[in-house]
Amino acid sequence: MSLRKLSQISEKIADFPETLKFKLSQLKFYWATFKWPKFWQWRMLGRFLGPKEKRVLFSFSFLALASAVFLMTDFYLNSTQETPAYGGSYTEGIVGSPSLINPVYSDLSDADRDMVEILFSGLMKYDLQGRIIEDLAERVEIGSDGKQISVFLKPNLFWSDGKKLTADDVAFTVKTIQDPAYKSPLATNWIGVKAEKVSENEISFQLKESYSVFRERLTLKIIPKHIWGDILPENFPLSLYNREPVGSGPYMLKKLTQDASGSIKSITVEPNPYYYGQKPYISEMIFQFFKEESGAVTAWQMGEIDGFSLHATDKIQELEQSSALSLYSYSIPRYFAVFFNLKGSDLMEMKSVREALNYATDKQKIVETVLDGNGEAVSSPILSSVYGFAEPKASFAYDPEKAKQMLDQAGFEEMEFGPREKTVQKDPSFQFSKRMESGSQGQEVSELQKCLAEFPEIYPEGTVSGYFGEKTKEAVMNFQEKYYEEILKPWGFQSGTGIVGQTTIAKLNEVCAPSKTEVTSLKISLVTVNDSILLETAEELKRQWEEIGAELEIASYSVKELENDFIKTRDYQAILIGESMGMVPDPFPFWHSSQTKEPGLNLSMYESEAADALLEEARKSLDAQVRAQKLQSFQEIIIKDCPAVFLFSSDYLHLVSSEVKGTSQGVISDPSRRLSDVQEWYIKTKREWI
Repeated sequence: MSLRKLSQISEKIADFPETLKFKLSQLKFYWATFKWPKFWQWRMLGRFLGPKEKRVLFSFSFLALASAVFLMTDFYLNSTQETPAYGGSYTEGIVGSPSLINPVYSDLSDADRDMVEILFSGLMKYDLQGRIIEDLAERVEIGSDGKQISVFLKPNLFWSDGKKLTADDVAFTVKTIQDPAYKSPLATNWIGVKAEKVSENEISFQLKESYSVFRERLTLKIIPKHIWGDILPENFPLSLYNREPVGSGPYMLKKLTQDASGSIKSITVEPNPYYYGQKPYISEMIFQFFKEESGAVTAWQMGEIDGFSLHATDKIQELEQSSALSLYSYSIPRYFAVFFNLKGSDLMEMKSVREALNYATDKQKIVETVLDGNGEAVSSPILSSVYGFAEPKASFAYDPEKAKQMLDQAGFEEMEFGPREKTVQKDPSFQFSKRMESGSQGQEVSELQKCLAEFPEIYPEGTVSGYFGEKTKEAVMNFQEKYYEEILKPWGFQSGTGIVGQTTIAKLNEVCAPSKTEVTSLKISLVTVNDSILLETAEELKRQWEEIGAELEIASYSVKELENDFIKTRDYQAILIGESMGMVPDPFPFWHSSQTKEPGLNLSMYESEAADALLEEARKSLDAQVRAQKLQSFQEIIIKDCPAVFLFSSDYLHLVSSEVKGTSQGVISDPSRRLSDVQEWYIKTKREWI
């Protein structure tokens, strides 16, 4: 405090008592004459203090210093905030190995999709709330009729090799996918779409019909024309650029390693300096590829990877105990079901059987035991919780007793051993009914000749001409005499007449066109993917369906085998598999009658004019409320016709090192979208003044 300040205070308290005035004058004097001790004087202090005084001084000095440090630290922490910093390395474990890191083919492999997600960009992209937002596109304009869509690119877009990205690249990508010569699995998504460059930064899409899901189609990742433009279709899958990709995503390829067989072991990526958006914080990401999930778990336990996706739910509780891991759970618009092939067998055509199997399925138990609670039971292909639709009015509550009653009413009897059986007497497709004699002709004569030809001793010539001639007459006489007791004796004849009359017709029907006893066993063959979750689900279904007298035979195959040998040919009685819907619901590819043949995905071979009409109207409408009404009406029809047993929608689980920040969970359209915000992830941090 300065002398001037003391003077000001003294003036303000002129009216104070004399004693206080005296004290203030002393304070003013002491302050004017005070001098701070010099360093050598502080050093001499120890000579004048006793041991006790020294301890007191040290204690007070320590407390003063600690208080100062605390106050300074508290001030710094309250005045700054922790923010992401650039740097660090992250290693992700992935089951499978990429082979075609190319958006044109990436749908064939989860590992390919993961790499495409961070190395390439689309016109639009998903955020983790499931919304479709702009990526390369600056804005999208949709015509009033919904058929004309104009997309305007952001300015100054570049590929990771420094070349400019333009509307030419967008048009080239779409036309490549549409061309049958390239055999892209995405081709069906772009049927009836005309893509044309308007200017360097504008691309126009012309649709034959308005299509409510088209914004989602614009999430397609774009490939560079200057790289792929001169490569012939037959060489596209063989090009080195499938393993040395040039993209426009947040990261770019740094290094790729392969094993002796040529399979990719690991891929290292680094931030793409030409990326239009925010530069990723993590300076290096490494992707290691494993044949099985157990390999990724072991790699985590050995400290070789920092994150991986978990499919086998039995390990979740064990891994969740680790404070070094954070578990992220994503909702995916995907459901799993047993699809019955309605054209594949008489058994699956019986609605009563399909209904009984629905009532016999305890879906909640499957969610709890197979998924360990990481999912939810579903009753239709419209996922109410994901899309915010109303729950269906109709559903099949678990009721095995009702299932048994339905099978009893349908004629399936319980057996002492094995599955239920239904016995039916079936008349043949053809029976004799007309009188025939020499000169007769036509289809029934042909059938007569075929019947008699079964007995060489009766009709050695065996000619089938459709004309009743002498040889046929002789054969009929031989037939009549062979069965004399039943044909001739009732009429008092001793030898054959050669005329096909009442008793001859009856015997011909008995011998050549007998009614058949047909036994239908409640035995169902089911094919599925060789996957732990689906195999466990199939085994649980087998146990549940056995309770009502149904037997389930399970066969599993690789994804490729299932697609080529069963799905393409629809050669199965029932199939257990999942179907992904996308963030904008469009059941058309899975349930419209036009999609019963490959490449359509109507796995139940389901046909309904009412359902078709609703699906078509939902696709065309640009009004979200109208679409919701149409789809909810569609789901009621599907549940009523029960072409499948809808089982569950499972959560997607991603485990990441607790050191990694900026990750988040939400709704993703497919597993690769967990990497859609990878540029927001960070490991290093710094503090900045608020």
